[in-house]
Amino acid sequence: MAAAADHVFDPWDPAFVADPYPAYAELRARGRVIRYEPSDQWLVPHHADVSALLRDRRLGRTYLHRFTHEEFGRTPPPPEHEPFHTLNDHGMLDLEPPDHTRIRRLVAKAFTPRTVERLAPYVRGLADELVAALADNGGGDLLTDVAEPLPVAVIAELLGIPAADRPLLRPWSADICGMYELNPSEETAARAVRASAEFSGYLRELIAARRAEPGEDLVSALIAAHDEDDRLTEQELVSTAVLLLNAGHEATVNATVNGWYALFRHPGQLAALRADHSLVPSATEELLRYDTPLQLFERWVLDDIEIGGTTIPRGAEVALLFGSANHDPAVFADPGRLDLARAENPHISFGAGIHYCVGAPLARIELAASLTALLERAPTLALAAEPERRPNFVMRGLRGLRVELR
Repeated sequence: MAAAADHVFDPWDPAFVADPYPAYAELRARGRVIRYEPSDQWLVPHHADVSALLRDRRLGRTYLHRFTHEEFGRTPPPPEHEPFHTLNDHGMLDLEPPDHTRIRRLVAKAFTPRTVERLAPYVRGLADELVAALADNGGGDLLTDVAEPLPVAVIAELLGIPAADRPLLRPWSADICGMYELNPSEETAARAVRASAEFSGYLRELIAARRAEPGEDLVSALIAAHDEDDRLTEQELVSTAVLLLNAGHEATVNATVNGWYALFRHPGQLAALRADHSLVPSATEELLRYDTPLQLFERWVLDDIEIGGTTIPRGAEVALLFGSANHDPAVFADPGRLDLARAENPHISFGAGIHYCVGAPLARIELAASLTALLERAPTLALAAEPERRPNFVMRGLRGLRVELR
């Protein structure tokens, strides 16, 4: 008999959202899989299980490649949500092979180590510019002054989004990503639908412009693949671009502010990092682990699976708790301690299996670039005010992070 998560796991409780990690420890103690009725899911809190299930082909990000909604025992989404689901369901994150394989193979060409490394000087230069402006002002909001503009500009540059249009991206992304929270409200859904329609319309215009006049950007490259080989439909093109723009900055933004808030609360570790910048690579990994930007990832059960003696039937949904897995003492020594020199760090913040984050190498370069720039150009950076945490649970971040140079 599986344990229940009642009174332990409450993603709508501000106290839980502020610090879910003690609750995760209790969930892990309760078992390997825990039933959670409010979201009609099975919670998976242990690192070994989360890691294995991310690679298990009996689970899928969608079930529509094998079943109808009715065959799978699920209610189709309401018709008024169609713009969101059309956009979301044609992106590679929510596709399974063979469609996923076909699209990912095209996109992966833009994220090879060589192409990402070619972007590195641009990323570092932009990080230096943003941090220099913050330092010149004596401080500011690390979220809006550095954490957001850096990855937004980088992914927009890669895709060929004109600089004048880039301020549109973050609001659209935030509204769309609201649908990835557990049990989103109708108001959240309405915002996501509106943003999906506007974002899609914008990209269709951009695609038409790039088709008429190709550039040296990823959108042009994907169009070329579409036109020559008919391997991408226009909807797949739009959905892929939106996915890359959203995923290309959301996690990096949240990892940056979560990471710096953690550093300010661990002055000994921050002092060690300031004294030895060679710690930046391991610090980047540890900050991704310590306060995970994506706390939960969902999978549909396509064929019955058994976890720790509990059978999860086809048609069920599992919630893989990345934040809990990254604090599992079976894998991480003293997981509640921030250790920027942690040598063994198999965190799963970028996922695993066929849906492993294609942009992970670029995200690591961005995080290391902003971290290095802030250490070098703002060596006396300090917290100016306690931040307010966003109410979101799945995508964990802050509303802002006010900092000052002392």
